[in-house]
Amino acid sequence: MRISDLSPAERPREKLLASGAGALSVTELLAIVLRNGSAGSSAVTQARDLLAQAGGSLRRLAALGIADLSRVHGVGSAKAAEIVACLEIAKRYGEEEFEPGAAFRSSYDVYAHFRERLADERCEHFYAVLLDNKHRKIRDVRVSQGSLTSSIVHPREVFLPVIRESAAAVIFVHNHPSGDPTPSREDIEITRRLREVGDLVGVRVLDHLVIGRGRYVSFVDDGYW
Repeated sequence: MRISDLSPAERPREKLLASGAGALSVTELLAIVLRNGSAGSSAVTQARDLLAQAGGSLRRLAALGIADLSRVHGVGSAKAAEIVACLEIAKRYGEEEFEPGAAFRSSYDVYAHFRERLADERCEHFYAVLLDNKHRKIRDVRVSQGSLTSSIVHPREVFLPVIRESAAAVIFVHNHPSGDPTPSREDIEITRRLREVGDLVGVRVLDHLVIGRGRYVSFVDDGYW
């Protein structure tokens, strides 16, 4: 069935205009993003097929690439790019405000800023959050991207941007693709080494956060310091 065959009250765009976005299913919202169907496949059908490919999960859909999305009948590279762009906007919207100039107040500030960015990554990413002498954020820097099980972090690469930006303090953040944020022995050892280097160069290491799926561990708050 084509969307034009539906009654106005059942068409996704008209339904949104009449009742608001909250009244629409995920399939209907995705159909609006797709806009038009193709021969033998309406936008609603394409949206349903896309979600089926991702097991009905928006998070899994966000993890698919352009090539995977384009395999769905009627979804070419242009539509796939629009879907990826929309999901990236949603991901960034989910990040709490901890922008340059904002003061660090608690480990949750950092977690809220990174949780959407790192929640579905398939390998470890290690970040340094650079702060000034009043613990206001300068910027965050991705230091390394590791394998599925570990991230190779060398103090030289970690502290290079810290020193270049004249940061007075730093917070380290990395994710566990397994979803379990419990620090490994490797995490504890590299944190110890980084704190020692920080003491040597006069930069205070305030915390190290390990982010899992829906939760995190703070080395300071959770007694790993």
